[in-house]
Amino acid sequence: MIPARYAPIAFGFFLSLIMSGLISGVSTISALGAGAVLSSIWLKAWLSSWLVAFPSVLIVAPIARRIVGRLVKPPA
Repeated sequence: MIPARYAPIAFGFFLSLIMSGLISGVSTISALGAGAVLSSIWLKAWLSSWLVAFPSVLIVAPIARRIVGRLVKPPA
């Protein structure tokens, strides 16, 4: 188990891993057809996507939380 202070980093790691995998898979299927998803083309697309997604999530998530916090009414 990792210490709780690393939870935001772990969350960003897994969120970016899953989301970049899904999006690169959809993009690869759209561009090349379903057969390409299992090839190294998708893996390359996923890796380059994830290398951008992981730091982006760490930067953007706190900003998004602040925006949502301002838009959502606190519970009574």
